[in-house]
Amino acid sequence: MNEIKIPLSKTKIILLMIGALAFVIVGAWGIIEPEEFASIRYPKNIVLLSGIVGVLFFGLCFIFISKIVFSRKTGLIINDDGIIDNSNATSVGLIEWKDITGIKSWKTGSTKVIVILTSEPEKYIERSKNIISKKAMKANNRIYGSPISIISNSLKINFSELEKLILEQIDRRIK
Repeated sequence: MNEIKIPLSKTKIILLMIGALAFVIVGAWGIIEPEEFASIRYPKNIVLLSGIVGVLFFGLCFIFISKIVFSRKTGLIINDDGIIDNSNATSVGLIEWKDITGIKSWKTGSTKVIVILTSEPEKYIERSKNIISKKAMKANNRIYGSPISIISNSLKINFSELEKLILEQIDRRIK
């Protein structure tokens, strides 16, 4: 079989990176000048805490997104071995066909997610690269029933096409 390669959408990823950077700047502003945002409803210490949390969270997002922007890897590859996912911070590389049991689709806010169901969730959680992505994968496993999720936001394909493509490939290989 020929490989199906879906590249990363650098435009979408750069827009996400700019958004994360904007939140880091606003958070830093809240740390430096909390009284500018303070009110009766939001006291200075709450503004300061929100600024710190915002800088930490969106700073990490910015770092993870930056790694994807400068990566030379293809976003998603489907071949005879399985699905090779390099599209997000919790990507684990090769997801073998023998471990895939199906997929589920979820919508969280405006983000649509394809969850790859697997018979070996711990194998993929252990493969994660760092403690933050490992915790995210454990949360995904608890919430969605699998640690593996693919979001089309960072890929040059829309969600419906990606879902259809993965379902077709699973139907061809898993019975």
